[in-house]
Amino acid sequence: MIEFMKPGVVQMKRRHAISAAALLVMTGSVWAQSYPNRVIRLQVPFAPGGTTDIVARVISEPLGKALGQSVVVENKAGGGGVVGANETAKAAPDGYLLGVATVSTTAANPAINPKIPYNPITDFTPIINIAATPNVIAVHPSFPAHDYKGFVAELKKNPGRYSYSSSGTGGIGHLQTELWKGLAGVFITHIPYRGAGPALQDLIGGNVDMMFDGLGSSAQHIKGGRLKALMVSGNKRNPAFPDVPCAAELGLPDYTVSTWYGLWAPKGTPADVQARILEEVKKASTGEDLKVAWANNGADFPNMTSAQFGTFVHNEIKRWASVVKASGAKLD
Repeated sequence: MIEFMKPGVVQMKRRHAISAAALLVMTGSVWAQSYPNRVIRLQVPFAPGGTTDIVARVISEPLGKALGQSVVVENKAGGGGVVGANETAKAAPDGYLLGVATVSTTAANPAINPKIPYNPITDFTPIINIAATPNVIAVHPSFPAHDYKGFVAELKKNPGRYSYSSSGTGGIGHLQTELWKGLAGVFITHIPYRGAGPALQDLIGGNVDMMFDGLGSSAQHIKGGRLKALMVSGNKRNPAFPDVPCAAELGLPDYTVSTWYGLWAPKGTPADVQARILEEVKKASTGEDLKVAWANNGADFPNMTSAQFGTFVHNEIKRWASVVKASGAKLD
């Protein structure tokens, strides 16, 4: 039996529904206006010392000042970035735990490991891309070659004799080196670490021979003579290192790999909170301190909206899935 309501009852129910919806919107708005009222944690999914860690620490101070609360960097290493990214995905969506998204955690790891415990599309809210750096082939100063051509010749002459370090199996350092190995026609043994920081330290210490690193973490060591830079990725030289040739000059026009770093939050983070973080990061990017820090590390600030960043992440996922398929790269 269909029950018909009297007009007055219908109108009363509609008023109640509208009032409830208005209250929900008003409550969310008031709550967002009070954000933040305590410390914000910024989770880095790698050990200290790598470019991801450097970028997080550079952005944390101006972002904290803009928001009126401390932004504390936490390192949660493991699984080539998977452990930290998973913790960010599972956190409460309240804006008090943000994660640093990288090409490793959003695209490279999911491409090579379909069993990772999070979905980079459905478990996160992309907020903004904060930095992009070219990658650099860095070798220990004792390596018996002083330029890229001599480096490749030495590897071809002694296949399997040399090793390279990376931030972990499945991370961008692993996949981009495997991609380059195929293009250059060389073999060099992979030694994975729990982040680019430890991998870089072992390269500086001479325990491995080579690393494809984000320019941000290698820059000071190259300038200080602790590492030799042989090539930067892409089709142009980096202004911070004008004497280092780019991939296109060396016969690798398709090797346009770069490393990028963004902010993401757990899915369901309120839109007003996302907008506030986006606004303050963009303001911070215009500050002289941040501009100098990015320039010193060969980095750029990609001026994207949240929607553009989301589209960019989608495209990166497709790109690295294709690389994995073409290269045959596998988990060690």
